[in-house]
Amino acid sequence: MTDLTAFVDGIVHEPTQTEGRGLGLTVAAVHEVTDPGRVDFGGGELEPAETTPHPSELRDPDDDYEWWHLDAGQYLIEYNESLALPEGTVATVQTRNAVRARGAFHPTLHVPELDRVPLSVGGAGLLLKENARVSTVVGVDQA
Repeated sequence: MTDLTAFVDGIVHEPTQTEGRGLGLTVAAVHEVTDPGRVDFGGGELEPAETTPHPSELRDPDDDYEWWHLDAGQYLIEYNESLALPEGTVATVQTRNAVRARGAFHPTLHVPELDRVPLSVGGAGLLLKENARVSTVVGVDQA
């Protein structure tokens, strides 16, 4: 089995993030898309979407970490971690089961780096704590 810690920088708490299958990725920020981006055929008119940070708050004044209250909808999440992959390889990243079981998910990704990832939240929404494990790197393969 591949030691995924060799490919991931910025791990928050290795013993927790490496328990079970794969390596857990933790959420650092949640963003909302406020103005649309542009995508064209040739790429000459690509424009990023405008985003704003989604507000978070402490549930209790004594808490160390804040929570995001996400209503049903689309968000962009940013990870604490980054990838340090060899040239020509990609990491496979999946939504954690705990997140899916609560009505939220992101697409399975095969990526050479970790950009912001679209997160879909359904139903009554989701309470998401800062540094929560939301995704899992399940492997590194040739691109």
